[in-house]
Amino acid sequence: MKTLFELNPALDRAALAKRFAETGRVQVRDVLTQEAAQEILNVLTNETPWGMATGAGDENRQSFPVEAMRTPEGQQEINEAANEAARNSSRGEYGFRFAHYPILTAVQEGLDPGGPHEVLIEHLNAPDFLGLARDVTGIDALVKADGQATLFARNHYLGRHIDSHVAEGWEVAYVLNFAPPDWHPDWGGYLLFLDDDGDVVEGFRPRFNALNLFRVPQSHMVSYVPPFAPVGRMAVTGWLRSQ
Repeated sequence: MKTLFELNPALDRAALAKRFAETGRVQVRDVLTQEAAQEILNVLTNETPWGMATGAGDENRQSFPVEAMRTPEGQQEINEAANEAARNSSRGEYGFRFAHYPILTAVQEGLDPGGPHEVLIEHLNAPDFLGLARDVTGIDALVKADGQATLFARNHYLGRHIDSHVAEGWEVAYVLNFAPPDWHPDWGGYLLFLDDDGDVVEGFRPRFNALNLFRVPQSHMVSYVPPFAPVGRMAVTGWLRSQ
């Protein structure tokens, strides 16, 4: 477990900080050592009880635990929520659907004391990771991170939104990617940034062992994963906060 989170010592923090200062976003490739990245991938693949997250507008967000996916009643409820999200999206309104495991909530509720997810959230709040985030973003006020595991499988997506919860201390969003190294553009799952006219101004491929950092609020989305894509666009995501 000691290798669960070990930063790559060769990162060029000055160059990354320059890039972030110019655009408010950056992708940090090979952010962890290979051994650490493989260990987290193993946790996500083999030790994570994936549930489902859906949303139809900002006010109607739902989180379904893995147990709900194992019963006909639960599956029906999830399908109804996913269909509601799709109807929202068809009208050009905010919607999303993806598999997830709410790591911070699970830790707070004591679901797996001492387990790998608890160790992971501790590392995300440790001086090494927060120090990297401060160095790259230039935001010294970053004091803590929340987190969830996310899995974008077939027919999953995250609609365009801006993460406007800055009153809660959200400063920077992060995505720690563990997609397969050969992830193809045709398989979707890209983190896309848009301007006021809806044009894509930049996109980040979900690279294995790559950390995306971007200031919020900022218009962004995760592109739709088509039915022919393989399963495996996994990540640890959340917000770095000043309170």
